[in-house]
Amino acid sequence: MEAPKGQKFQTTVGKEGMENITERLSSLENLYFPRALQSDAADPSHRKSLLHDLLSRDPAVFLERYGGQLTVDELHEFDPLGNDYEISWHLKNLKSKLSPTAEDLRSKSVAVKNRRLAYLNKLIDGGNYFSEDAMRHREPYLHHEFVGKFQDQTARSMARPGERWSETLIRRSEEAILISKIREEQQRLGVPESEWVVYGGNQQQEEEEEEEDDDDEEVEGAMKTQLQSVGSAPSATEQPDKDENLTAEEMEDRMDQFTTVMHQKFLSGEDHEHLDYEKIDDDETLDDHWHQEATRDAEDRYFADVD
Repeated sequence: MEAPKGQKFQTTVGKEGMENITERLSSLENLYFPRALQSDAADPSHRKSLLHDLLSRDPAVFLERYGGQLTVDELHEFDPLGNDYEISWHLKNLKSKLSPTAEDLRSKSVAVKNRRLAYLNKLIDGGNYFSEDAMRHREPYLHHEFVGKFQDQTARSMARPGERWSETLIRRSEEAILISKIREEQQRLGVPESEWVVYGGNQQQEEEEEEEDDDDEEVEGAMKTQLQSVGSAPSATEQPDKDENLTAEEMEDRMDQFTTVMHQKFLSGEDHEHLDYEKIDDDETLDDHWHQEATRDAEDRYFADVD
C-alpha cells in the first residue's frame, strides 16, 4: 500500500524497540537460524547482529520467523508498520494467539475440531492407528468389554505359522501385560471375581512347539525370564457363557461401536500419550482437507441443479 502524496509510512521498528527485541532474542537457547547462517549464529556475539540485520531489512520475514517468540509489548513495536499487508496479517495472527478475543477463541475452537477430524480421516485412510490390535494396546479393558470377552483369547498366545520362537515369546510377553492391565481395571471397578481375566500356564504346549534356531537361544532365555515376571505365558481362560456367544454380525456391530468410541477419544484429546495434539491443532495444512470438501460440495450442488 502506497502512502498518500507528501506522507511517508514507517518501514522499520524504532531504534530502541529494535535493540530490546534483538537483545532478548539473541539470548534464547535453540533459536532458529537458516542453515546458511548457523555457523555464524553459533557465536553468541554474532546472533544479535544477524537478528538486527533481518529486522531492519525485512520486518515481515522477521515476524514470520520469530514472531512466536515475541511478547505482546514487543509486537506493539510493529504497529506503526501495519500499513504493510503482510506485516498486518502476521500481527493480527500473533496477537490473537497471545490475547485472543471471544471471536478468536471461537474460531480457534472450530479450526481445532476441523483439523482433528481431518487428521482422524488421515489416520483411518493411511495407517494402523485404528486397527484392532493397535486400539487394543491403547485401551485393553475397553476392547475387552466391547469384543475381547467374546473372542477366543487362547488363540492370542498360540504360536503362529512361520513365527520364530523368540517372536512368539515376545508376543506372549506383550499379551501378558495387556491381560494384566485388563484384570487391574476389573479389580478397580469391582467386577465380580468370577468374571476376571486370569492367566493359565501352558508350559507343556510351549515345549512341544519349541523349534528354535541357534541364533534364538539367547533371546529365548531372556524372554522366558520376562515371562516369569509377568505371570508366565498368558492364556485368558475366561470364556463367555454359551448364551453370550455372538453372531458374526453382532461381533461386527460391537467392533464398530468400539471403533467409534476410539474415534471420539481421539477427537476429544484423550490420546495425548500417543499423539502430539499441539502439532495437530496448529497444522494449517489440515485446513486444505476442508477446502477440498467445500469445493466438492459446491460441485455436487452445481451438477444437482443442472440435472
